[in-house]
Amino acid sequence: MSDCGFQDRVIEFALGLDWSGVPDDVREVFRLSLLDWCAVGLAGVDEPVSVKLRDMVLADGGKGEAFVFGTDTALPARAAALANGAISHALDYDDTHFLHIGHPSVTIFPAALAVAQRVGATGAAFLAAALAGYEASVRIGHWLGRAHYEAGFHMTATAGCFGAAIAAARLLGADAAQMGAALGLASTRGSGLKAQFGSMGKPYNAGMAASAGVEAALLAAAGMTSDTCGLRSFAAGHAGEMDTGALNGLGQSFVSVAVSHKFHACCHGTHAALEALAKLDVDAGEVTGVQITVHPRWLKVCNLAKPVTGLEAKFSYRMCFAFALAGLETGALATFTDENCADPRLQALRDLVVVQGDALLADGAARVLVTCHGGMARQAEFDLDQALPLTQQCDRVLAKATVLIGEDMTRQIWTRIGTLETTNSLSGFLATQ
Repeated sequence: MSDCGFQDRVIEFALGLDWSGVPDDVREVFRLSLLDWCAVGLAGVDEPVSVKLRDMVLADGGKGEAFVFGTDTALPARAAALANGAISHALDYDDTHFLHIGHPSVTIFPAALAVAQRVGATGAAFLAAALAGYEASVRIGHWLGRAHYEAGFHMTATAGCFGAAIAAARLLGADAAQMGAALGLASTRGSGLKAQFGSMGKPYNAGMAASAGVEAALLAAAGMTSDTCGLRSFAAGHAGEMDTGALNGLGQSFVSVAVSHKFHACCHGTHAALEALAKLDVDAGEVTGVQITVHPRWLKVCNLAKPVTGLEAKFSYRMCFAFALAGLETGALATFTDENCADPRLQALRDLVVVQGDALLADGAARVLVTCHGGMARQAEFDLDQALPLTQQCDRVLAKATVLIGEDMTRQIWTRIGTLETTNSLSGFLATQ
C-alpha cells in the first residue's frame, strides 16, 4: 500500500462511519470520554492559561457560532475550538490513549462541538463525527509511531490536528476530495512540541490543534486546495514511521474503547506507578526508599526531580509519590500546589524516591519497590492497558466528575450526553444553568 493509500483508507472510514452500527460498549466508553472532557473543561475554567486564552478570544469577538467553557458568549468556531481545547487540557486531567501517547478528547471534542454548533448539527451527527475524528487521530498517531514522539513532537497536537480536521470536515458535509484537502491543509498547520510540558504551552498545543483542524476543514469546504497526500508529507518531515499496521481492523474494531481515563490529577505517565503504590498501602513513617521502574520514554516526560510549582509537580514521579505517601489525594486538584512543593516534609519524602527505566516494560506499565525500616521490601506492578470492567470504569468517571464539578452538574451533563442521539440542537450543551 502506498502512503497516500493510508490517507485514502482513513478518509473512507471517516466518511462511512455509521454511529448506529457502532458496538454498544464502544458507544458507552465514548460517552464516558465526553463526560470526562466536559468535567475537566468546566473545572479548568479559572486556570491561568484558560483565563488568558478566553480573554483573548472574547476580545477578538466575531460571529457567534459556538460556546466556550466559562462564558455564555458565542464566538467563531475556530476561536471556540482554540479556547475549549486549551481549557480542557489546562488541568492535565483528561484522557490518554497509549497506542500513540496522546490526549484525543481535548482536540477532537472541541473541534467537533464548535463546528456542530456552527452548522446546527444534531447530537447523533456530532457523535459520529467526533468518533470518526477520535479513531482517526489515534490511528494516525500510531502510524506516525514512537519515532515521531521521541523526536520531540506532542502527539496530542500533531495527530490531534488531523483528527480535529476529519471531525470538522465530516460535520461540514465534506466529500472525499474535500476531506483530503482538509488533511493537506492540516499537514502544514499541525505542530506542537513536548518541550512545552510543564508549562502553559502544553494546553495551548491542544487548543491550537483543535482550532487548526477546524480552520483546515472550513477552508477545504470553501474550495481551497492543498497537498493531495498531506499525511505522507507530514510524516516524511516529522520523523514519522508510516506503519500501515495502524490500519489493522479499521472499521471493524474501535481503538477508542481502549482509552485510559485519568484518576490522578497529573501526567498520565505517572498513573501506573501511583496505582501500583496504592496496592501496597504503606505507612510513610516506615518508608526508607522507593524505586519506580517505568518505560524509559517517560523519563523525558514526567520525571522532574525537584518541581517548585503545582504544575511542574504534575510531571514529577518523585513529587507525586511524596503526595501519595503523605496521604494526600492525588486525584484532587488542591494537592498540586506551589505550597506543597515547598513543604519540607513532602520534600523529604520526595528525596526518598528513585526513578529508573526498563525498555521491556509496556508504555502503560510500572513496577514499584518500597523498602521500610528493618529492611523489609514490598513490590507491586500495574498496567494501565488492562482495561477496567465497564461498570467500574463508569463509576470512576462519574465519581471523578462529581468531585470536579459537583453532583448536580455531573447529573445534568450525563443526562444531556445520554439523550444526544435524539437531540436536534447542541446550542445549550455546555450551559451550566
